Amino acid sequence: MPDTAQTADPIWTAIRAEAWSEQERDPYLRQFLTTTILKSRKLELALSLLLSHKLATECLIPELLRSLIDQAFARPEIASALRKDLEAVRDRDPASGGYLPPFLFFKGYQALQAYRVAHWLWTDGCQLRAMHLQNRISEAFGVDIHPAAKIGSGVLMDHGTGIVIGETSVIEDNVSIFHEVTLGGTGKDCGDRHPKVREGVLIGAGAKVLGNIEIGKGAKIGAGSVVLDNIPPHCTAAGVPARVVERSITSTPALDMDQQFPHHQAEGSGI
Repeated sequence: MPDTAQTADPIWTAIRAEAWSEQERDPYLRQFLTTTILKSRKLELALSLLLSHKLATECLIPELLRSLIDQAFARPEIASALRKDLEAVRDRDPASGGYLPPFLFFKGYQALQAYRVAHWLWTDGCQLRAMHLQNRISEAFGVDIHPAAKIGSGVLMDHGTGIVIGETSVIEDNVSIFHEVTLGGTGKDCGDRHPKVREGVLIGAGAKVLGNIEIGKGAKIGAGSVVLDNIPPHCTAAGVPARVVERSITSTPALDMDQQFPHHQAEGSGI
């Protein structure tokens, strides 16, 4: 029977229920699910076990790394964010199949949680250690997030592959980002030089958002676009260079996950 701590966390209870069902159905996964999920008392401990083994090297043993991750996950704001991020995957990604598959296997989710550990180290004054962890995250997951970047909760990094997020970037809550997106600088500025992505934004696959610009609340960026200027709230922008093509038909494109944009683009949109 689950203990009180497990039942007090509905997401962890759901993960364990999915794991019990799978390990009964599939003997191939039984040992893996027992070790990673069913023997863990809470979500944070299971996730730290997964991440520590994926990020460990000969010079960074899993036990040492897991202790570090456990310290970060003990912070209430990180514990809350990793749950909201998992809910975002479950709710927005039709491939999720529940909580268990993204928790165990989706590198976009796992890379984001590992970034949260690196960001905690960075803000705690351990910059070199944070950059060491960033390097391992990039090598293991193909996701490169500077530990100084500020990222809210309820964030979905779909697939994750090739995402690059620069040092002074800001991503607010409930944002969805597809693979191969770059939030970068222009290459010539110093200081505050990266994009500010406001709440509810959807950034399509392969988009490049460059410079200290603002993507307004509820905006949508089309796949493959190159964005060099501010995009107003609740607008759809697309093209190279990107131009506003219409007002968004939804106030929450990040939740709707629709990368399409209208065929009647504005003249001069560059598409």
